[in-house]
Amino acid sequence: MKLTFPYMGSTIIYQKLLQLLDHEVIMPPRPTQRTINLGVKYSPEFACFPYKVLLGSYIESLELGADTIITSGGHGPCRAGLYSEIHLKTLRNLGYHVDMIVFDDIYHYPKLFLERLRMIKNHKSFLQLIRAIYTSYQLAHAIDSLQKFMEIKQAYELEQGAFAKAFEIMRQKFAKAANTVKDVQCLQREGEMLFSSIPVHEPPESQKVRIGIVGEIYVVIESSINTGIAALLNKLGCEVTRSLYVSEWVDHALPRFIKKSDTAIIKNSKKYMEMGIGGHEIHNIGHMIHYKEQGFDGIVHLMPFACLPELITQSLIPKISIDLDMPILTLAIDEQSGAANTLTRLEAFVDLVRNHKLQKAG
Repeated sequence: MKLTFPYMGSTIIYQKLLQLLDHEVIMPPRPTQRTINLGVKYSPEFACFPYKVLLGSYIESLELGADTIITSGGHGPCRAGLYSEIHLKTLRNLGYHVDMIVFDDIYHYPKLFLERLRMIKNHKSFLQLIRAIYTSYQLAHAIDSLQKFMEIKQAYELEQGAFAKAFEIMRQKFAKAANTVKDVQCLQREGEMLFSSIPVHEPPESQKVRIGIVGEIYVVIESSINTGIAALLNKLGCEVTRSLYVSEWVDHALPRFIKKSDTAIIKNSKKYMEMGIGGHEIHNIGHMIHYKEQGFDGIVHLMPFACLPELITQSLIPKISIDLDMPILTLAIDEQSGAANTLTRLEAFVDLVRNHKLQKAG
């Protein structure tokens, strides 16, 4: 099998796992306008944007020689649970000889989940499989730890692009040398030292602007389709914290007795939404309240155009904004989104946030 996977966030994590299991891996190209055009061309018009990008990404990977796609499934009202079935049918109708290995929720389909693990473990033992998974898990946390640091300190870098260059250096080192947990830990320390050596000039605490980003997982994590919104906010002098990173998405799929509790975040949202409707809406609302408690100054809510769960969140945002006394901006992301338009809206929003903060300071 020549395996590929969806392009989302730090793809070297998925690459490393499959390489440790001795698979031939076809890396999906970073999404571009061509990726989006391919996805739009072969998708239903009102399919949500992540569906279209993923389809385009799969086509590009198949063009490079992949024959098997590994992806995640789902259950509940959100249409993401149907992606794999419809993608597979579309790709086969286009003439591609492709198979798909879908990892559904371990709680709802435990036997099927174990069968999928057997399919990808190759000739490795289950102990070797567990080691490979654990190494990749630690790699996800290491990369995200550096990215979280960058998305705060990058707002104050003296040399524009210094953090981005350092992050790319570390990304390449992780891809080449992170083959054990010890390797990952050593590289993480190296990355932390490199990032700490980058000159920054931080303003007084009272002048800092902290923005939280919430929304649907794909448009929050994947910078190539959200016009690099975290970097744009950094360039406007804002610290950024996102509600979702790849490592946290993985944590959410862990067994309940292992993963970190998100009870407090869910409890926060109960005032506005008593039950989930299949996406990330409960956690998004909970994170909005959490950001207020943590002293953030504003929130950006990202949603794919036609995403039903996030449309519900959007409808609640005016009340949440008033209750929290905090500016909240919703950006709908689709194939028509452009960096210039996004930057213009962000500039106006950041001005609003700064003025709101000055008024509160009195």
